[in-house]
Amino acid sequence: MKRECSISALGIVLLLAGCNAEKPPAHKSSESIAKPHQTLSQLTQADIDLLANNLQVQFIHQSNQASDRCDKSKTDGLCFAAKFRFTTPIDLPLAGWSIYYSQIAPLHNNDSDLFQLEHLNGDLHRLTPSNKFTGFKANTTYEIPFRAAFWSLAESDIMPNMFIVADNLAPRVIQSTKPAIDPETQMEFLPFVQSYTNYRDHFQRTPADSTPWLDSHGFYQRNLALGTELTDVSRVIIPTPKKVIFPEPSSDINLASGIQVTLQGVERSQVDVALKRLASLGIKEANNGLTVKLAVKADSNKIIGSYSLTATQAGIRITGVDASGVFNGLQTLASLITLNKPVIPMVTIEDEPLYEFRGLLVDVARNFRDKNFIIKLMDQMSAYKLNKLHLHMGEDEGWRLEIPGLPELTEVGAQRCFDPNEQKCLMPQLGAGIDPSSKNNGYYSVEDYKEILTAATARHIQVLPSLDMPGHSRAAIKAMEARYNKYSALEQKDKANEYLLYDPNDKTQYSSIQFYNDNTINACQESSYAFVKKVMTEVKKIHNDAGQPLTRYHIGADETAGAWLDSPVCKAFIENNDKGITDMKQLGAYFVERVANMLADMGIEPAAWSDGLEHTKANNMPAVVQANAWGHLPWGAHHTLSELVNRNWQVVLSIPDVTYFDFPYEADPKEHGYYWASRRTNTEKVFQFMPQNIPIHAEFWLDRQDNPFVIDDTLQVDASGKTTHQPMKESKTYFGLQGQLWSENVRTDNMAEYKIFPRLIALAERAWHKATWAVPYNYLGAKYDQTSGVFNENLKHQRDQQWRLFANALGQKELPKLDKANVTYRLPTVGAKVEQGVLYANIAFPGLTIEFKDGNKPWTTYNEPTAVGDNVQVRAVTKDGQRKGRSVSVVVL
Repeated sequence: MKRECSISALGIVLLLAGCNAEKPPAHKSSESIAKPHQTLSQLTQADIDLLANNLQVQFIHQSNQASDRCDKSKTDGLCFAAKFRFTTPIDLPLAGWSIYYSQIAPLHNNDSDLFQLEHLNGDLHRLTPSNKFTGFKANTTYEIPFRAAFWSLAESDIMPNMFIVADNLAPRVIQSTKPAIDPETQMEFLPFVQSYTNYRDHFQRTPADSTPWLDSHGFYQRNLALGTELTDVSRVIIPTPKKVIFPEPSSDINLASGIQVTLQGVERSQVDVALKRLASLGIKEANNGLTVKLAVKADSNKIIGSYSLTATQAGIRITGVDASGVFNGLQTLASLITLNKPVIPMVTIEDEPLYEFRGLLVDVARNFRDKNFIIKLMDQMSAYKLNKLHLHMGEDEGWRLEIPGLPELTEVGAQRCFDPNEQKCLMPQLGAGIDPSSKNNGYYSVEDYKEILTAATARHIQVLPSLDMPGHSRAAIKAMEARYNKYSALEQKDKANEYLLYDPNDKTQYSSIQFYNDNTINACQESSYAFVKKVMTEVKKIHNDAGQPLTRYHIGADETAGAWLDSPVCKAFIENNDKGITDMKQLGAYFVERVANMLADMGIEPAAWSDGLEHTKANNMPAVVQANAWGHLPWGAHHTLSELVNRNWQVVLSIPDVTYFDFPYEADPKEHGYYWASRRTNTEKVFQFMPQNIPIHAEFWLDRQDNPFVIDDTLQVDASGKTTHQPMKESKTYFGLQGQLWSENVRTDNMAEYKIFPRLIALAERAWHKATWAVPYNYLGAKYDQTSGVFNENLKHQRDQQWRLFANALGQKELPKLDKANVTYRLPTVGAKVEQGVLYANIAFPGLTIEFKDGNKPWTTYNEPTAVGDNVQVRAVTKDGQRKGRSVSVVVL
């Protein structure tokens, strides 16, 4: 989701095996799947097990510069070259099997005479032996060169859990393709993927790609901007309050004896989570503790969540405009704490958020995260004053919420196994494997979801559920097809057709941005809207029962890829409708408008992605609309932003250049993640973001190939005098800021936390606090590039000095708190050099531990420049010593 064709998000499996008389005509995709190679020998289960246990698979990336061998009819003629290498230690004279595997981008072509490769649907591919294959010979190498779409720039592009199948036998995962966990970093890696080592072939997209591949010396040089000494962070509060006064002279307030809490106008349940966090940091409640008075005093002139805090030797007082303000004040108190130092400075604070909407999207649809992960995550969201959880629960690859009355959604749509008919589960995709009980499968029961909602309320977080539609809906479509078949078999035709989501006679050939050909709900049939109404009625009831009324729902509405053009139902709709729809291209907007108004009639405000909204007519939409804007800055995101803001819609910035946490932290093939809009999105880049002024970033950021770009935000008209772009209207601004964790290749909880933290802390800073160095938006319009100079040297100096303080606070205060909470955040790559036999090292978050390894000697803590040999490695270590970062070899100068 939220992808463009140059990377293609990982896809879904489709293999339908035909239909009986009671089923509708098979969903068209089944016809595009070639039959496996004819069985040449009768296989047994023992044969399949032997092959799965002994076949050694390697993936070898050859070159991104493979355009001369690409299929010019696919993906703009762009592809990379790679190969599979198979070996076995024993003879395996077998045929009659197929191997299924997931691959980020679809196949272009292959060169093997012994094996056939084919792209099925989404990310699913299949490998079968040809007539020339006579079986694997022991210790013989078999290579299958192939080309696939676009580029491969990260080793995490490759998907694990290739599996082998044969008629009437149990499928088996090929053992050599299973993922493994590094015991020191606790991160998943893929042992069968050969390392990417070559700059031109493995690292560059194109010859125009200027992205540097930083080595240890490059990181060392970059980290020098942080200075060589630790900075005092005792007065740093994250996120930064609007107004802070530290009185001078001052003396520290000792909280070693704890705190004694009194409440006025606020319930204990409304602040209990924050008080428990303080206790976990060593500040516990006690009868003889320092008095902490918590009170609510309403103020309609301030944004919800605002508060004041005064801390003196006589006591602490926190007054919020509402209960969430009191809660936020307690989290500010926690921010002043350094672990094992129960003291805070005297301080007076007046604080309110920059944005009312401060959110994080978590995609649990592609790869499931259970309720315990979500609640633990909300602990940290609330610690840094984020207040919106966009929970993405419905996708092509999975449906993750129980809906009473529609059990097929979770019985089929929440599980992945090998079922070619997809009547019991969805076929495996995204490297999910074939075990339906895998942690990456599953769903929230009604009671699970209520528990999440209750926990969210206690943390002053609003949950915005999202079950994407009409695109990104394959899990729902297949689940409702299974429902159709079930009730057709019972001869209950009305019930069978009640929630059918596709036109059985639709022959439209289309491909979604993730290369699906069957993932879009039909916008023309009434059963589609009956389904939406049923789902939303049930979701609203769950919310009400949990005590967090559903006031806003995210439709999704994005990336609908040319469906319906050949649908008889839609052709009839166009011919006979009285709604002014005259063109198939209008159907996407019609669906969004209709669903948005359906929600509004239920008392629910609609939200959707910008590309699903920009084609709607504002006068056909409800009064309140949230638009998540996700355009890429070098590709003109500011055009859509201005248009949607000028519609008076609530625009939530979801800019991929800086808020997509599935992207890598740094540009390195070892760094996990997608990279279609940014090769590196480290914590400093998130900190640099100026959400009030999007165009200004052209002055100091580069495009995805590290080249300069231009943003022209001036008034623009075409030759006929029609306005094609205008800046935001005077006084208009954005409603909020949201980070995104898409999960196509995020298969473990540890990896999910690694992706989110510590970037989430910088996101919270930007959503809550308006930086003093931020350039105001120019409502008259302006053009920005690397030479326009609006963000001048003085402002850059202010920003960089504040980043130094922020980075020190992370290393010295905040990351140790995450250790305490057992959060697996990313440890930065250590910067280092060996010069004249002496090791020099530094780190992006000063205060973290650095270790080095000199040749075969044991790992040793680095404290100062040290004499070493020429074979040195360095790595970061958490304060508690329990986890290590990725080690790198040190450059010798």
